[in-house]
Amino acid sequence: MALIVHKYGGTSMGSTERIRNVAKRVAKWARAGHQMVVVPSAMSGETNRLLGLAKDLQPGALDDAAMRELDAIAATGEQVSVGLLALALQAEGQPAVSYGGWQVPIKTNSVFTKARIESIDDARVRADLAAGKVVIITGFQGVDPEGHVTTLGRGGSDTSAVAVAAAMKADECLIYTDVDGVYTTDPRVVPEAQRLTTISFEEMLELASQGSKVLQIRSVEFAGKYRVPLRVLSSFTPWDIAIDEEAKSGTLITFEEDEKMEQAVVSGIAFNRDEAKITVVGVPDKPGIAYQILGAVAEANIDVDVIVQNVSHDGRTDFSFTVHRNDYARTMDLLKNTVQPATGALNLIGDAKICKVSIVGIGMKSHVGVASTMFKALSDDGINIQMITTSEIKTSVVIAEKYMELAVRALHRAFGLDAAETPAA
Repeated sequence: MALIVHKYGGTSMGSTERIRNVAKRVAKWARAGHQMVVVPSAMSGETNRLLGLAKDLQPGALDDAAMRELDAIAATGEQVSVGLLALALQAEGQPAVSYGGWQVPIKTNSVFTKARIESIDDARVRADLAAGKVVIITGFQGVDPEGHVTTLGRGGSDTSAVAVAAAMKADECLIYTDVDGVYTTDPRVVPEAQRLTTISFEEMLELASQGSKVLQIRSVEFAGKYRVPLRVLSSFTPWDIAIDEEAKSGTLITFEEDEKMEQAVVSGIAFNRDEAKITVVGVPDKPGIAYQILGAVAEANIDVDVIVQNVSHDGRTDFSFTVHRNDYARTMDLLKNTVQPATGALNLIGDAKICKVSIVGIGMKSHVGVASTMFKALSDDGINIQMITTSEIKTSVVIAEKYMELAVRALHRAFGLDAAETPAA
């Protein structure tokens, strides 16, 4: 008997018929002798609907009092899902019980709308599992030390599921989505993209951080910290698929990196169009100038991604960095009103029509010439590189947004991913 955690996304819970199919699938696993914990998202579109109602009533809800109420409202979407799934399981003849995050409890800090999980008390859940029940826990939420409901930020159900799996030392955490695994890149951009049978945790972390939307990055970080075996698979396969076949489907995120060292140099290509580039032109080239610029940005709670400082000329240099596109206007205002007068910068240049494209692969650790292959492929298609950043298993470039899909297709071909032999599980 294994302890298995299933997580189902909003599309999987999008209607009573789909919830019934989820119940049949979970009941199949329970009847096979497994202890089952299920973490479902809210029904598709429900969280947006709830927050839309809140926005109509309080458009500028930004203080702590308002944020508390936003969490109280948003958390109800998952509370409906767990109750409906419990009823559907009971209708299948499978004993089941649902809990809100505050009932388990999943304890978090008090940062409303983006709380962090601090601990999980699993005693209640284990008692129900021992009694033969399927336990269904709300994703995306918990409770702070004062007893307030908190939410973990968008995509937080993935993090909840992995955290529950870590706390309970589950044998595996299965993330059911509307795709059947992790692909070499987005198949909507490259129809020839290949599904990977396995991918290393390190590669998955880089892909998630560089724009891949398959898994939320915090869930991957959690899995890495607590070494939770993760599998990404489709909830739209027939519910009565043989359990042995289902248990080997999708993509397994593994910690056995040594086995992958001799596999493909590049495993996947991620992209992110939600970025904007800002250049502070002609700042004095002196110690502390980077802090003067980025310190002010950090104090405004604006995340910075790629950073490049040019070579100094005549005692001045140019300093470029990227931010999320949603923060672009706010960052430009901050620089114009605060940083430019304080530093004596000659000018500010902004570009909100850029994107970042990244190649990721464990094999990059032991192969040379990977970056030059990337740069040649982009050059051959006339794509100019504006910024470059690297890590041990990743190289990212910032380019004009209009070339994004062309760049992804060119790199997919250049690294032989169109006909990739996906590693055996």
